Amino acid sequence: MEKSWKEAIKKVLAESDTPLHYTEISEQILSRGYYETDGATPAATVSAQVTSSIKHDGDKSPFIRVGKGIFGLKNSSSETIIPPSTQPSSNQNKLENLVESEVAASDSIIHSFGMYWQRDLVVWRKDLKMFGKQQALSKPVDFGKQKGIYILYDHHTVVYVGRSIDRPLGKRIFEHTVDRLGSRWNRFSWFGLLDVTQEGNLRETNFNTSLASLVATLEALLIEALEPPQNRKRGDDFSAIEYIQDIDPELKEREIQSTLRSIEQKMRGGS
Repeated sequence: MEKSWKEAIKKVLAESDTPLHYTEISEQILSRGYYETDGATPAATVSAQVTSSIKHDGDKSPFIRVGKGIFGLKNSSSETIIPPSTQPSSNQNKLENLVESEVAASDSIIHSFGMYWQRDLVVWRKDLKMFGKQQALSKPVDFGKQKGIYILYDHHTVVYVGRSIDRPLGKRIFEHTVDRLGSRWNRFSWFGLLDVTQEGNLRETNFNTSLASLVATLEALLIEALEPPQNRKRGDDFSAIEYIQDIDPELKEREIQSTLRSIEQKMRGGS
């Protein structure tokens, strides 16, 4: 196991024939056991580690940015596929400009999102919890108090679009389990305004978004939510982290208890 995130990142990139997106780097670090963490935001940590190294270490940084969120190692075979416009330069200002352009591109009002989460993996109640993970091995985050926009689906057909500002996301969606929409949806997506800390808590952030960035974010959100067939990419400025749904621990416990009861009944029947 490596002693630091940086060394683990270098190890993954050294083993790859091509540059990798920071989410894939973090996933491989955790799945291969190169670094252990109890944090809830491993992908964001990897991105911060690499961009910080490029910005502050200059020519001494082992990393190079080859695309939006995509990184490789210097002096590796991955350099052969780097577009000419992003080839490494000895001029530190150019390196810093690359990092600054990435920061500007990620200046999105949407910080996290979840796509097509299943209704039956949530215990529905007024103070409900909705759990998601950046990756399978990362710490789950409760998004019940998130704020933003949500979409209800009947399978993949959109049936309702709503917003959650005055009341948290979990409460707003819970209300749709008992109102006129109660029987008309089985999946939901959400797009959150609150950021996620390394500890897995939600926090508000100051918005300093230009009109161009705001429009690009709205475009990207629509593309992500509606998946129009003629849009070949998810949107230029959609840099939010996607969280995969995690089953509510209460449901896991119910399933375990049900399995134990079933085993017990079979043992009694066999005797």
